[in-house]
Amino acid sequence: MKLIINGVIVVGSLIWFTEATWGSAILAALGLTVIAYLLGDQVILRATNNTMATIADAVIAAIYLWAVSRVFNWDLSFGELIVTVAILGVAEFFYHRYLGLNDVENAKS
Repeated sequence: MKLIINGVIVVGSLIWFTEATWGSAILAALGLTVIAYLLGDQVILRATNNTMATIADAVIAAIYLWAVSRVFNWDLSFGELIVTVAILGVAEFFYHRYLGLNDVENAKS
């Protein structure tokens, strides 16, 4: 589910805002998803709460997308990066909330 959410947002943003190819945008989204899942969902979300994990995911996304745009020489402006990260942040907030609700329902079963 996280791969689909991040994939749609990141690939769409990179294609829209930069000269990224579909392949490179998909690889960038896949890399971000793996890192955000391991750090944001498996470590930070379990140790803290939704708000902290959402902020962490947004910071991870900003740093990662900035670095990837530099490596691939994409022209991703600061404003475009912030727009992408903000959309990801909102999506991650609801995704983490969904995970929390599923954990509560599974604990009741």
